[in-house]
Amino acid sequence: MNGFALTALYRSLTRHKLHAALNIGGLAVGIAVFLVLGLYVRFETSFERWLPHHDEIHVVQTELRIPGSPFNGAYPVTMPGLLEELRRDFPGLVGTRMRGGKQGGSVIRENDAIGADVAQVDPSFFDVFDIPMVRGDGRRALADPSGALLSRTEAERLFGNADPIGRTIAIAVDMPQVYRVAGIFEDLPKTTDFQANILIPMPRTPPPAVRWSWYKWGMVDGATYLRFRDAAAAHAFAARMPAFVRRHAGQDLGPDPAKIIALSLLPLTRLHLQPPGGAESSGRTLTIVTLGLVGLLTLLIAIINYVNLATAQSGLRAREVAMRKVLGANRGMLIRQFLGEAAAMAAIASLLGMILAEVSLPIVNAAGGLSLRFPYTLALPLLVALVLVIALAAGFYPAVLLSRFPAAAVLASARAPGGGRSGARSREMLVIIQFGLAIAFMIGTVVLVAQTAHVRRSDLGFRRDGLLLIASLADKRIFPTQARPILDALRRLPGVVSVGSSNSAPGMVNASLDVIERPSGLSLTVNNITVGPDFFHAYAPRLLAGRVFDDAHGGDDSSDWTKWKYGRNVVVNRKAVEQLGFRTPEAAIGKTVGRGAPRTIIGVVDQLRFASPRTAETATLYQYARDVPPSAVAAIRYTGDTAAMLARIRSTWQRLSPQVPLVVGTADQRLADFYKADEQAARLFGIGAGLAVLIGCVGLWGLASFNTARRVKEIGIRKTLGASSADIVKLLVGQFLRPVLIANVIAWPLAYVAMRTWLAGFEDRISLSPLYFAGASLLAIVISMLTVLGQALRASRAAPAWALRQD
Repeated sequence: MNGFALTALYRSLTRHKLHAALNIGGLAVGIAVFLVLGLYVRFETSFERWLPHHDEIHVVQTELRIPGSPFNGAYPVTMPGLLEELRRDFPGLVGTRMRGGKQGGSVIRENDAIGADVAQVDPSFFDVFDIPMVRGDGRRALADPSGALLSRTEAERLFGNADPIGRTIAIAVDMPQVYRVAGIFEDLPKTTDFQANILIPMPRTPPPAVRWSWYKWGMVDGATYLRFRDAAAAHAFAARMPAFVRRHAGQDLGPDPAKIIALSLLPLTRLHLQPPGGAESSGRTLTIVTLGLVGLLTLLIAIINYVNLATAQSGLRAREVAMRKVLGANRGMLIRQFLGEAAAMAAIASLLGMILAEVSLPIVNAAGGLSLRFPYTLALPLLVALVLVIALAAGFYPAVLLSRFPAAAVLASARAPGGGRSGARSREMLVIIQFGLAIAFMIGTVVLVAQTAHVRRSDLGFRRDGLLLIASLADKRIFPTQARPILDALRRLPGVVSVGSSNSAPGMVNASLDVIERPSGLSLTVNNITVGPDFFHAYAPRLLAGRVFDDAHGGDDSSDWTKWKYGRNVVVNRKAVEQLGFRTPEAAIGKTVGRGAPRTIIGVVDQLRFASPRTAETATLYQYARDVPPSAVAAIRYTGDTAAMLARIRSTWQRLSPQVPLVVGTADQRLADFYKADEQAARLFGIGAGLAVLIGCVGLWGLASFNTARRVKEIGIRKTLGASSADIVKLLVGQFLRPVLIANVIAWPLAYVAMRTWLAGFEDRISLSPLYFAGASLLAIVISMLTVLGQALRASRAAPAWALRQD
């Protein structure tokens, strides 16, 4: 831009300060929303990309293909001994295992266990994951069975300012063992799913507690990672997996194991967007895509707002354009000038948008539970590109419109042109598009909030208040002989009503399956949960028919699996009754199902929902262990003060099991991770929607102000001819409400399709009530009315004589 153009821009901004502020402010807010949600999308899609050679690393997935199973899908976990079997068939394979992770072990100090994120890894770990070291040699440390690596933060937590290298530390994973700190690695970034602050060598022989499952196909305990030189090598390796499964898994899975289980490779960078089983992958990906679209559409609304206000103000600069044409400026020069002005305004708005985004990040991080940071090295080139795009997208139409004003007609006219009826229609169409998107955002926000609140309140089949869950009982370091006295001691605590145990609990997905032959002859795959005494008393599901387990009936105990061929008693849920073909719960009582290992149904209970609200209800079979079930989670039903009860539990646990950290919490706390992503999305979506509506209202207010000013003489004539102030208000408000009302034609179908797609990911979901649509539209109308009402009232109160004197 030359000096004259800059002078013209300065005069335009200072002459119409309010319109300039609205233009730049609306664009700045749109850019800020776009940047913040763009940072969120970048954060969610950049997991593991910090690793060197991340594109060469793949995680081995165990795929279940059991007919009729609700748990079919791909899981990024394997049996611990898989890598050893792979290397026997494929010498030279580069890979490593990781077992443990978040709260995967504990550090023992003075008979007190401190929970820690401990992971067991192979000595080849650094051949796959070249994580940065602060001190020491990672490869050499893991080659020593007693070597340990700590993260920078963990070293400070355990040793303070003292030098940790060479110090000994007692770590318990399977069994307590003393390790020597041999190195410090840099803290892992936020964009990783690896949650390990302590790395110790994988045991060279399977630990006694898990020896039976170390090489057993179908069992999973840890992850296996492989590194290939390129995608072609990974693809070729994956093609050899079916034959490998058939060679090795037959002893566990029958004559054709490849029909039941498969091994596949998943690029490491896609792991974050594909949770275990893949059941929620579409929901997480859809959330990221949706929020990305919110950012783009909010920017689009801001650009439309800019175009609308710029075209509305074009008449104010018509004489300037005419004079420049008289002085020799051609249309190309004028277009370049106005595009340059648009670029300058976009640059100012981009700078303000970047400042707004930076200032708002702490609020967004708190609202969404995120850790977004503004990367200036990437943001500045993006802003330059954004300025050019906005200048073309938002400035081209106003520039063409301004440059085509005929000089003679403008200078001969007593009033500046305003685009006439076609200009008004164009502006009205832009308002319709703008508010159509804004109303769709409002509907989406209402539905998201309603659904997240619904899953929080929905009936899970058990009463959540007065229930505490102890996950520590499932720790591998606690054997049944230790678990029994712990449960007995908990039952004796004051205020405890009952203490149940099971190998499944709220917040965890139980993948133990059983296959039952239906009366029709077809097989049914069911979820198999082993429960201990008082399980049904602690959770108190609704008993639909029959009875639950008790020790008075000796046939209830299924602990001795060698006797299963003679039959066992089971309790099933309502879904299992339906899928087994019984018309009513009462009709199932006393019936024996299955062959080879018959099960007699003694009771039917209602659904107990322990998993994600996105997970479908599954047919479930409960079997009884008179003793403590393996890998059990304790459920304590209590009365009285929660804090006092937690104190009693901690005291009891510390006395009986000091080597294992106590992990205790409510059902809502354990289920929180299932709700986190959707609640996060609802908050971010709501922020984006609110700002989109704000931008639309700013534009509408600017248009109302401009149009009202242009119609002063018309208003004076109407009042002279007898129109009342109320008539004038109705006229002006109605003019701006019409495009807002028409905008619903765009908003309702758009919101319906988007929200129906999102809700499809939930098993338990709300219905798309018309009230959500009508309520959002009514709110938009009220906001729009309040936005323009002030301008209309001020115009209606003007004296006719004063109005007729205005030019």
